[in-house]
Amino acid sequence: MRNYTELDMSRPHVIFTPRGVMRMQESERIINEIAQGLIQLDEGVNWFSALDPAQQKAVLREVVSYSMQAHATVGDGREGVARSGVKPTANPAVMIVREPLPDRMAKIINLQDSENVKAFRVLVSTFAVADTRRRDTQCKGRCGHEWHNLTL
Repeated sequence: MRNYTELDMSRPHVIFTPRGVMRMQESERIINEIAQGLIQLDEGVNWFSALDPAQQKAVLREVVSYSMQAHATVGDGREGVARSGVKPTANPAVMIVREPLPDRMAKIINLQDSENVKAFRVLVSTFAVADTRRRDTQCKGRCGHEWHNLTL
């Protein structure tokens, strides 16, 4: 298990992929590793929990951005909640399954700091569902996205 203790948004990390070397922020790498099943959600939650609330909000905004790029749907939100380990009655879980999804995701980001970990679990799990679909359909056999070609 890696020791992710603080987020350094200013320093890119060098990632070696099958297509070469790329630079990626730590948060971007961890979010994508979770989505691709390269690290467990609980490991990502441990990393996220160690961040201060302002850094957590920045990461939540980043996950929402990636989710929108992956064209997340309310259906993805339902499956994400089921995978997240968050009770379906928790605020982020209730919000992610309602339209319009971009508005609901923005509201999730703006929940109280005490909801950040649940929000991260729900959002990153929803992103994982949407991104997996994207990798399996749009990118299958012809993906040029370096973040879809990560290795540990």
